[in-house]
Amino acid sequence: MTTWIVAADEHRARIFEADNLRAPFREIEAFLNPEARLREQDLNTDANGRYSGKRGLVNGSSAEPDHSAVLHKTTLFSKSVSDYLDKARIEHRYDQLTLIAFPKFLGMLRQNMSKEVQQLVTKEVSKNISGLESRQIAQYVRTWLH
Repeated sequence: MTTWIVAADEHRARIFEADNLRAPFREIEAFLNPEARLREQDLNTDANGRYSGKRGLVNGSSAEPDHSAVLHKTTLFSKSVSDYLDKARIEHRYDQLTLIAFPKFLGMLRQNMSKEVQQLVTKEVSKNISGLESRQIAQYVRTWLH
């Protein structure tokens, strides 16, 4: 039975494959989202709009966008990871899935995953370990799953 382990946060998602927990993990895919590290104003090419106060008599202030550009980029990133997992599911590349992700990003992944992928999730952990070395991630998973 092939297990995929996803270690992710809003900046990076890494996918490992293991035939069993004692076998070495193989990192099979890595996704990067460099925009998540940028400041909001670095993502927006234009300055925020301005609006006047009541009847134009009072000084205006900047108009804030309805949602943040960083959040939008992070949502798109979680969607691309989820789409990859769904495509791999269709190709029968894994049988079960373990998710270990930064809590907010884990929620985004859940929201963007197909129901079929969600049914293959056997374990979830709200923790950010994506920055660890591969062997440390494998050690964490082995310890956590036993």
